[in-house]
Amino acid sequence: MQRFIGRTLQLGVLLAAFVVVIGAVIVLAQHGAAAADYRTFVPGPESLRSVTGILRSAIRLDARAIVQLGLLLLIATPIARVLLTFIAFLLQRDWRYVAVTGLVLCLLAYGLAFG
Repeated sequence: MQRFIGRTLQLGVLLAAFVVVIGAVIVLAQHGAAAADYRTFVPGPESLRSVTGILRSAIRLDARAIVQLGLLLLIATPIARVLLTFIAFLLQRDWRYVAVTGLVLCLLAYGLAFG
């Protein structure tokens, strides 16, 4: 089980990096010659401020949404590890670690939802 969880982490990070690189290449191809103006802060579009908006925009091949999707995958990778560890402890019936891992999972969910 530990090897499976380790491979999940490796594949998650590699997939996230691949998606970010693809998005970055598209961003540079489309906007690479544009001059950046750092004097005023311009927030990203509303569509890139939620998970569903990012997914919808990435499906439409919006380059910035693809980069954001890669970052979401990077964030989801350790959360998937905690979830897989929780399941492993459940299968082993190691209730102390089920409780600790469950608490960590709840804290991660709370932080993502309200943080």
